[in-house]
Amino acid sequence: MALSACSTSILEGDKIDYKSAAKGSSLEVPPDLTQLSRDSRYAMPGGSVSAAAMQAGQAAQPSGTANAAALQLGDVRIERDGSQRWLVVNRPADKLWEPVRDFWQESGFTLAQADANVGIMETDWAENRAKLPQDFIRSTIGKLMESLYSTGERDKFRTRLERNANGSTEIYITHRGMIEVYGNVTKDSTVWQPRPSDPELETEFLRRLMVKLGVSQEQSKAVAAAPAARAQSARMATVNNVPVVQLDEGFDRSWRRVGLALDRTGFTVEDRNRNEGTYFVRYVAPNVEKKEPGFFSKLFSSAAATPPLKYRIVVRSQGESTTVSVLNEAGAPESSANAERIVRVIADDLK
Repeated sequence: MALSACSTSILEGDKIDYKSAAKGSSLEVPPDLTQLSRDSRYAMPGGSVSAAAMQAGQAAQPSGTANAAALQLGDVRIERDGSQRWLVVNRPADKLWEPVRDFWQESGFTLAQADANVGIMETDWAENRAKLPQDFIRSTIGKLMESLYSTGERDKFRTRLERNANGSTEIYITHRGMIEVYGNVTKDSTVWQPRPSDPELETEFLRRLMVKLGVSQEQSKAVAAAPAARAQSARMATVNNVPVVQLDEGFDRSWRRVGLALDRTGFTVEDRNRNEGTYFVRYVAPNVEKKEPGFFSKLFSSAAATPPLKYRIVVRSQGESTTVSVLNEAGAPESSANAERIVRVIADDLK
């Protein structure tokens, strides 16, 4: 038995009450979205939260933030650039790791991944129980028959911490969603499919994290409600027979946007090096013999016999013009069908 969710905005009335799928019945994620196990090839030794952003020579404040709005409360400020929001906290990253971990657990999530070396933690799939309709039957027996009610939606969130050279830390939160739909015309079975990421949810959890870090509820709501400007769009192109994404903006904004796009679309980011403009990711090529189930399945396929491939997503800028391309594991330009799929997914998210 399943009941449809309310259509009211998630932020109206503070309607968030998550229950991790790991605490109840496990969400059967489609195999083409299964998270890959990671290796430690690119992991830095020690307790650093950010893998490569702490290298010497990194600018203390990205120049691209000249176009970003910032509001500071104590040692926490929220910055906005286009539709993107993130926190900058004047504390060392290793002092923020445990509070951020506690924040997600207190919010009803279990953590599926928490790697301090890379600076990434990711929640398990969870259901927002506040979206369930509060009718007479549910209010009467719902607590006794909780498992019979479902919104048909699941969410997971990825948090990325990047250390700045001045000792502060940038915190990004990205959302991925799934929705349960009928799998055939007879409507006798259902399947889970991806649904678009929700910027409102990302902003709301950034606001709640501000409160966890010491900002009052009233102050956090005021700064998070500031209107967002429209970001520059992205376009696909071919340069020297290599598929690329082109952006009409500088490196700092492009680096930030590409990182958020990789987080939202579920790439396994093993490491990153801001100084070189490189994200190290893993990818599983789709099985060409399989029946094509949809766009995301073309990108994320995890057949057991298909080993993951390692790629580098490279961000290169000249002034206010930036090109995003794909390199193979050896660092050579990649022009394969896999590279084109990866570039297309990044471009679609940046649009």
